[in-house]
Amino acid sequence: MKLKKYLLGLAITVLLILTGCSTQLSSDDESSNDAQAADADTLIIARLSDAENLDHQFMSTINAASVTHGKVYEGLVGRDKNAEFVPLLAENWEQISDTVWEFSLREDVTFHDGEPFTSEAVKKTFERLLDPNVGSPRAGALSMVQEIKVVDNHTVQFILSESYAPLLSILASHESGIISPKAIERFGKELINEPVGTGPFRFEHWKPGQEIVLVRNEEYWGSASELAKVVFKVVPEETTRVSMIETGEAHVTEPLSVTMMETVENSSSSDLYRSESYGTEYLGFNVSKPPFDNVLLRKAVGHAIELNSIRKGVFNNVGGVANSLLGSKVFGYDETMQPYSYNLDEAKRLMAEAGYKDGLTIKLTTMDSKERINLAEVIQSQLKGIGITVEIEVLEYGTFVDTTNSGNTEMYILSWRNATGDADYNQYNLLHSSTHGAGGNRFFYANPQVDEWIEQARQEMDSDKRVELYSKAQHKQMEDALYIPVRVIENVAAVHKNVEGFDIAPAGYIDLSTTRINN
Repeated sequence: MKLKKYLLGLAITVLLILTGCSTQLSSDDESSNDAQAADADTLIIARLSDAENLDHQFMSTINAASVTHGKVYEGLVGRDKNAEFVPLLAENWEQISDTVWEFSLREDVTFHDGEPFTSEAVKKTFERLLDPNVGSPRAGALSMVQEIKVVDNHTVQFILSESYAPLLSILASHESGIISPKAIERFGKELINEPVGTGPFRFEHWKPGQEIVLVRNEEYWGSASELAKVVFKVVPEETTRVSMIETGEAHVTEPLSVTMMETVENSSSSDLYRSESYGTEYLGFNVSKPPFDNVLLRKAVGHAIELNSIRKGVFNNVGGVANSLLGSKVFGYDETMQPYSYNLDEAKRLMAEAGYKDGLTIKLTTMDSKERINLAEVIQSQLKGIGITVEIEVLEYGTFVDTTNSGNTEMYILSWRNATGDADYNQYNLLHSSTHGAGGNRFFYANPQVDEWIEQARQEMDSDKRVELYSKAQHKQMEDALYIPVRVIENVAAVHKNVEGFDIAPAGYIDLSTTRINN
């Protein structure tokens, strides 16, 4: 009798395990189907690197901003597929004078934490950005904002200390996403881990070094996403990322190196995605310390690097010819700019004049991507021809960002994707003396005349005059040999054939507004 009871109990135990520890079989089947449906609408993006943080007022990379911008956070204005400004959280706006802009806000918007979207939320967001006690490295982008004035519950004015031509371009970029005022008070500096906005996706969780998960905002004021969930998975090894599409473990892998493009093009599971970017890739110098505080040495390096062979050999001609730090589609681009010509005799002459006739050893720092490492190795080989021994330092992405921000570099490989399409974003962030380090100026360059031109261009409302000022600034920067432009960047990704509507904006932000999965 005891044996029968034991066997009966064992059978029930096994049955419970097999049915998910529940006797509600029909309910369990229904839950399983719901889970499968949710998985079917989950977009998995396999990425090279994790975000350095999730607070867009502290982000220094488009890589991080792509996670939250247009998904968790939204700005007052946005950009359409043609890069034209369009209403977003503001229904319309008017420039009342050179220094006063007025925005009429939508009245049907709620933050993810249930707080209503009002003028007060706009005020608190930008006051936080500009508060010196908060210390946002992005504050310089809106340093001319003197006051955010609440006119009424859904009308707000930006009062500027001086005219600022590219205001809309900044309001459309990730720095200007509106944060829940309740979240600002509740989380403070911990907003780095708890983003709360108005966007089509809510933040679910972040496991640093592993994944970031967003879920659809069912109360979204606009058109709901067809995706139930988005998972950004960190997968450093590119062959693994690409194979994840083949095995169905991921839908998108980005960025995609040129060495893997042919593999993707020949795949039966994935398509190759390419689009032109605002940004450029470049070799930069830390001009604030030896040896590259010597402009003659910087010019010598500029003449010793053969860019055409690099674009062909390293990048397989993916990406356009760059003549500065501005892509050809960016406002302020100057087609007359000329980088240093390849001339080994001139390079050797400059080396001797700089005091390095017998050569020297320098450190070249790069992040751990195949393309960048390949580029570093080609530069290493080319500079050997003028007596420069290059020691390559390869760092994990987050460490690389910290290292370049801190100025612990001599020469480095970096890119700047320009989030706004306006030269101001490039010139002010990368080259103004107030933005050293995390603000973007990893050259640690300081030139009062260049600062003045950049500041004048920000205030000038005449477009032609702005272009002239940016031209002067860029020619002086090239004369000072701060960088060597390598190429205009292309956005390249592998996308599963059952995914439609995936896009990467020229600024480099991943755009999921029209993305869907066909199962």
